[in-house]
Amino acid sequence: MSDEAGQILMVYDDPSDQRSLSLDDTSSTEESPDEITFSLESANDAVPYIGQTFPTHDAAYEYYSEFAKRCGFSIRRHRTEGKDGIGKGLTRRYFVCHRAGNTPVKTSSESKPQRNRKSSRCGCQAYLRISKITELGATEWRVTGFANHHNHELLEPNQVRFLPAYRTISDADKSRILMFAKTGISVQQMMRLLELEKCVEPGYLPFTEKDVRNLLQSFRKSDPEDEGIDLLRMCRNIKEKDPNFKFEYTLDANSRLENIAWSYASSIQSYEIFGDAVVFDTTHRLTAFDMPLGIWVGINNYGMPCFFGCVLLREENLRSLSWALKAFIGFMNGKAPHTILTDQNMCLKEAIAMEMPASKHALCIWMIVGKFPSWFNAVLGERYNEWKAEFYRLYNLESIEDFELGWRDMVNSFGLHTNRHIANLFALRSLWALPYLRSHFFAGMTTAGQSKAINAFIQRFLSAQTRLAHFVEQVAVAVDFKDQAAEQQTMQQNLQNICLKTGAPMESHAASVLTPFAFSKLQEQLVLAAHYASFQLEDGFLVRHHTKLDGGRKVYWVPQEGIISCSCQQFEFSGILCRHALRILSTGNCFQIPDRYLPLRWRRISSSSARPMQNNPNDHAERVQLLQSMVSTLVAESSKSKERVDIATEQVSILLSRIREQPVLHKV
Repeated sequence: MSDEAGQILMVYDDPSDQRSLSLDDTSSTEESPDEITFSLESANDAVPYIGQTFPTHDAAYEYYSEFAKRCGFSIRRHRTEGKDGIGKGLTRRYFVCHRAGNTPVKTSSESKPQRNRKSSRCGCQAYLRISKITELGATEWRVTGFANHHNHELLEPNQVRFLPAYRTISDADKSRILMFAKTGISVQQMMRLLELEKCVEPGYLPFTEKDVRNLLQSFRKSDPEDEGIDLLRMCRNIKEKDPNFKFEYTLDANSRLENIAWSYASSIQSYEIFGDAVVFDTTHRLTAFDMPLGIWVGINNYGMPCFFGCVLLREENLRSLSWALKAFIGFMNGKAPHTILTDQNMCLKEAIAMEMPASKHALCIWMIVGKFPSWFNAVLGERYNEWKAEFYRLYNLESIEDFELGWRDMVNSFGLHTNRHIANLFALRSLWALPYLRSHFFAGMTTAGQSKAINAFIQRFLSAQTRLAHFVEQVAVAVDFKDQAAEQQTMQQNLQNICLKTGAPMESHAASVLTPFAFSKLQEQLVLAAHYASFQLEDGFLVRHHTKLDGGRKVYWVPQEGIISCSCQQFEFSGILCRHALRILSTGNCFQIPDRYLPLRWRRISSSSARPMQNNPNDHAERVQLLQSMVSTLVAESSKSKERVDIATEQVSILLSRIREQPVLHKV
C-alpha cells in the first residue's frame, strides 16, 4: 500500500443527507465501468470532502477518478437516484471502488455454456456520493458522502495504469491502429510504432497489446450479409477507378455473396510473361470470417514472387473450385498455365482436370513438407530429422537410377514399409519421381528458398485482416509493397557487376540477355560443363562426368535448326539449359546460345513494363517486347562505368530525336 493512500483512510458523511449505502443492493441501478480518457492536469493531492461542489456529475467523476488513480485503485459509476426528464430528474449519484460489491451468481444453463471468469470484486466499501443542489436557479453537484476504507491492497503507480479504467485507446490511435492493420504488420510492431511516435518508453502506452487485439476483433464482428455487400461495393469502387481491375462473384439462392475472385491490372500484366508456372495455394483460411482463401502466385524473371489473383469461397468443394479456376482463366484472357502446383486436394485435382485439361498438375513440395511432422514425427521419433535430410538429398538427385535405389534403401532403413503411413509416403514418391518432375516446367518454384519467399508474401496480407470489405484493398497494399520491393531488388541486381567465370563467348552472350538471377543459374551449368566428356553416337551424343566410365545423358543436337535437347530434361523443368547440352554446344563451336533457349521469362524485362497481349500476339507486340529487352540490357551494360553512361546518354538522345521526327501512321 502506498504511503499516500495509508494517510487518507478516512470517512466523511453529511448529517443532513442520511441514507445508508448498500453496494449489494440489487434494486439499485448499477452501471458498467466507463473506460474514458482522463486528461486532468491538476498536480495537487487534494482529498474529496463534504460540501465540495462540481458543475456537473461528470466533472465529479473525473475528479474522483484522478484521485483514485493517485491512490492506486479505479472507480466505476454505481447507483443513481432519479432519472433525467422525470420529476426532479437525476438527483443523486454514487461512485465506488472498482472492487466494490460481490460477484453475482449466474444461473447455469445446459443449453448455453457459461464462461468461468474470475472477478476482482471483494466487497470494498470505498465510495463517493454526490447530490444535486439547486440554489437561486443555479444547479451544482455537492459531495454528501465519502469513504476511503479499502479492504484490499492498493496498487503502486507503475501498476495502476494497467487497470481497465485507465487503459483507453483514443479515436486518433484507433485510426492509426486500423491503418497499420491494413498493411499486415503484427500487433507488436503496431505497439512499437506508436511508442516511437509518442516518444514513450516501451510498455508505457495507455493501452496494452490485448486491448489492440480486442479492438481489431470487435472491428471484424459484423453481419456477414452486410460484409458481403460492402465487399462488392469496394470492388465496384476499385473498378471505377481502374477499369483494368477484374472481379467475378456468385450469389446463393438468398442473394448473399457466395464466392468472389479478383485480380489487379499489374497482376494480369505479369501473368502474360510469368504465368507459365503457377502455384494455387488453397491451404489458408480467413479465420475471422471462416472462409477458405485461394491465392495464385508465380515467380518473375528476377526470381521473386509475383501475385496473380485471389479467391474467397464459402465452401471448398468441386463446384466452387471449378468456378474459381474458370474465373481465373477469364481474368487472364483465356490463357491457362503450362504447370499448376497445388496441395493434396482431390476436389482441386478433379477441378483442374475439368477446367485446365492442357495444364500439367503437380503437387507443391513445400505445402506437403508442412505435413511431414504429423505424418512421420511420431513414427520416426528422434530419427525424424535424419529421415527428412535424406528425403531432401534424394529429391535433389539428378540420376533417376540413383533416386530409385536410394528411395528403396531409405524406406527399408527407416522401417517405413511396415507403417500405416506408408500410403502417404508412396503417394508422394509416385508424384515426385524425377521422370515426372523433369517433364514439368516449374520456374524454380520447387526450391526451399522460393517457398519461403512466397509464404512470407502470403502471410503479409493474411495478417492484415480487419474487415472483409477491406480485404481486397489490403491485398492490393501487400501486392504494391511486393512490387516496389521487387523493383528495388531488380535495380540492385542490375547494378551489380557480373563476374564471368569461364571466359566463353556463350557466357558473355547469356550475361547480356538474361537477368542476373537467371544468368547465375546458367553460369553454374557452364562451369560444370567443363567437367564432362562428350562422345558422338549415331543419333546424337553421350555426355558423362569425366570420372565415370559408364552411364551419362543423351543429347540430341540439330545445328541447322538450332535445336538441342537432353534426356535430363532440365530445360523443360526450369527453362535453363543443362551442363550436358552446354558441353555439346561448346565442343560444336557454338559461340552463342540459340535464342529459343534464352526464354522471354528469364530475359531482362521488368515485370512492371510487361503489357498484356491479345490471344494471338502479332509481330508488333513481339517487336515491342524485344525492344524492351534491348533497353534493359542497354541500361545494365551502360551502368558499369561513367564512360559507358556518357556514350549511352548521348546516343539515346540522338535516337530519341530521330524517332520523334517519324510520323505516326497507324496507332496500335
